[in-house]
Amino acid sequence: MPRTPLADDRGPAQPAPEPTDAEPAEPAPAGRLCVPVRPGAHGVTTRLYRTPVGARTAVAFTSPERLRATLGGDQPWIPLSEPALRALTRPLGVRALTVDPVLTAPFTPAPTPTPTPAGPAPAPEAVPGPVAEPPYPARPRPGTPCARRFDAAARGTAA
Repeated sequence: MPRTPLADDRGPAQPAPEPTDAEPAEPAPAGRLCVPVRPGAHGVTTRLYRTPVGARTAVAFTSPERLRATLGGDQPWIPLSEPALRALTRPLGVRALTVDPVLTAPFTPAPTPTPTPAGPAPAPEAVPGPVAEPPYPARPRPGTPCARRFDAAARGTAA
C-alpha cells in the first residue's frame, strides 16, 4: 500500500500559490480620487448621493474630467484617497462608495430665463372656499417621541 506524505515529510513550508483570478471581488481604486463637495459652514462638505435602491453612498471620480462630464464644470471637488473618504463618511453611517458612476443623467446646464412681456401681469382671481389645513397637525400625536419633546419644550424642561 502506498504511503501518503505527512506534513512533516514535505520539507519546509511553501508559500501558497498566487490566485489566478484576474478580477478581484471588489476592485479598489488606486491613488487620488476627485470627491464632489459643497460649501459648508466651516469649509466644504462631502456630497452624498443615493443609489437606485435608495441607500446612501459616497461618490468619487478617478479624474477631474469624469467628474465634470457627470456633474458639470462648476462642481467643486477635493482630492482624497479612498481610505480618507471612507473615514469621513463612516461616522455618518455611509458604507458604500461609488467610483465613476455611470448610471447618472448627463449634465445639462440650467435653462436661461425667458424674457417676460412688458406690462402688468393679470391679478389672480380670488376664489371663495374653505381654508386649506396645513399638511401636518398642529401638535404631534400623543405618546410619540415628538410629542414628548413638544410637551417638554412647552413646560420648559429637558426631554
